[in-house]
Amino acid sequence: MKPILPGIATWSWFSEEKQLNFNGHLLDVGEHRILVDPPPLSDDDLSKLSSAGQVDYILLTNRDHQRESATYKAALNTRVYIPEADAPEMSVTPDKTFVDGELLPGGIWVIHLSNQKSPGESALFLQQGRGILIVGDALLGKPEGSVCMLPAEKYADPAKAREGLRRLLKYNFDSLLVGDGTSILTGAKAAVAQALDQQ
Repeated sequence: MKPILPGIATWSWFSEEKQLNFNGHLLDVGEHRILVDPPPLSDDDLSKLSSAGQVDYILLTNRDHQRESATYKAALNTRVYIPEADAPEMSVTPDKTFVDGELLPGGIWVIHLSNQKSPGESALFLQQGRGILIVGDALLGKPEGSVCMLPAEKYADPAKAREGLRRLLKYNFDSLLVGDGTSILTGAKAAVAQALDQQ
């Protein structure tokens, strides 16, 4: 696990199938320690995470990013929050579901994104620094330094999915932390705008 921004660390698990890093993020925000979309942690990282203090929440951005959330919910004795619209299709038992516009612990805002791969796809927005956006399957961080949408066959309507993603551009953010691929730590909003104009 490595620090990437003030109060934020990340770790990755490489998916041979997707040929991408699956990323998890640890947020130390306010009085809370929060994991987002956690892939497998090494035993060493899990031990360090546990010994550093209580992890209060695990937040999931969509139904396909359950990853190790059930395991860590039990191991860390923490609570799991998931998108309400994806809850019926998820196996992890949530402590709470969330909806668009909700303010979650740590000052994290929920941005629901319409017409994506899953009905509950949500981004998470933090108004710290110059603005930080966290996405699950909304955008892939590839190639490095840029982002792209999922393959067209993942959407019922790719054009509507692209329009749904334009909502992200209403927010002021400089960093984009992605669940899949490589995050962009500065200049991310321009990269997102470019990706949505090209596709």
